[in-house]
Amino acid sequence: MKKIILFICVFAFIKINAQTKQDEAKVYKKRVLETTEVDFLTSYYSQDGNNAAVSGGEGSESLTDVTGTFVVAMPLNDDDVLTIDAGISAYTSASSSNINPFDDGKADPFQASSGASSGDLWANITGSYTHSSDDRNDIWSTKLAISSEYDYFSVGVGGSYTKLFNQKNTEVSVHGNVYIDSWKLLYPIELRKANGGKGDEDHFDISNYTITGNTDYAPNFVPLDGTARNSYSFGFGFSQILHKKVQGSLALDFVKQNGLLSTPFQRVYFSDVADSFIDSFQLADDIERLPDSRFKVAAGGRLNWYLNEFVTLRSFYRYYSDDWGISSHTASLEVPIKITDKFTLYPSYRYYNQTAADYFKPKETALSTDVYYTSDYDLSKYTANQFGFGVSYTDIFAKMHIRNFGLKSIDLKFYQYDRDTSFSSSIITAGFKFVMD
Repeated sequence: MKKIILFICVFAFIKINAQTKQDEAKVYKKRVLETTEVDFLTSYYSQDGNNAAVSGGEGSESLTDVTGTFVVAMPLNDDDVLTIDAGISAYTSASSSNINPFDDGKADPFQASSGASSGDLWANITGSYTHSSDDRNDIWSTKLAISSEYDYFSVGVGGSYTKLFNQKNTEVSVHGNVYIDSWKLLYPIELRKANGGKGDEDHFDISNYTITGNTDYAPNFVPLDGTARNSYSFGFGFSQILHKKVQGSLALDFVKQNGLLSTPFQRVYFSDVADSFIDSFQLADDIERLPDSRFKVAAGGRLNWYLNEFVTLRSFYRYYSDDWGISSHTASLEVPIKITDKFTLYPSYRYYNQTAADYFKPKETALSTDVYYTSDYDLSKYTANQFGFGVSYTDIFAKMHIRNFGLKSIDLKFYQYDRDTSFSSSIITAGFKFVMD
């Protein structure tokens, strides 16, 4: 009996001790996010070129865009984080202004018009929720996104699951998203009343203008069917620590799109139709016509090599292909250089090239008997180079304060992008991360 009582006491002690350790682990487990973090991101973007799709592949592509975004990440408890991402973008565009080039003086594809389509606001808000398991080896997330501008509205939902194992040296993930978009069918001004096209809110009357070239301008324009576009994406990720100084990752993504994939206000000029002009602006023969479905596949990988405490190499490669005939290669290298315990420099380079879509036709090369055609140089064959440079400031103790928020980091970056067509662009970005005391 004494042995039995002793066994019971020992067993009870072991169980109580184990339970106490579990409770202590639960009490003292590290939170996924210790405190609320706020990121403010802003950028200034400008571009130029001579192949505007709005004017049929010829004309000014000048555009400027200013954005501002707040990202607020809030810990709901030890395991759950709610993130709100809200931003607004304001742009002015010489290209889109020529949806109606006849509203202020002489019309010219290389000159901006001052009409309503010369600028717009884009707004977005995304909410995401992330849950991590007690051992931090399982991570689930969901999101809801809404964005809108003058002629476009989008709602998106998505989710992901990430699994870490092998002492967190290995990570696999899967993610999916669905976006439901709708367009306002905004056609080039001269086509809006042709052959059943919708009326024109600007009260444009072509009979008030002098047409030169082919004075018998009578486009065979058929309005587009439907205003919806649905996009479905699904992807896999794999990451592995290969060495204490080397980490690699692979990604595979699939995207399926259905619905309105043509841009309603992008003009096309046919080689077998005589040209008609008002001033120096050529009147549209038709608009861009593209298939109502598209399937995309992208596969890529990253390799990060920690050379020493001062220099890291971050490399990336991706191959892309779709059923419109485009295939592309992207390769990039970023070399963070830590110059002090708080300042890091970020020189970078990115190379890109792609083949042309099957439906790409430069100005006046498409035939009126073709089924699909576009003069959008984003779908043309081209090679591009991008050079970048950045600097970051990090203070893990967030000693600088603005009210109840400590400044944790500042990131400033500049990128210059050039295609072997006439297109070039530059962007300056700034990011500020604050943590709540």
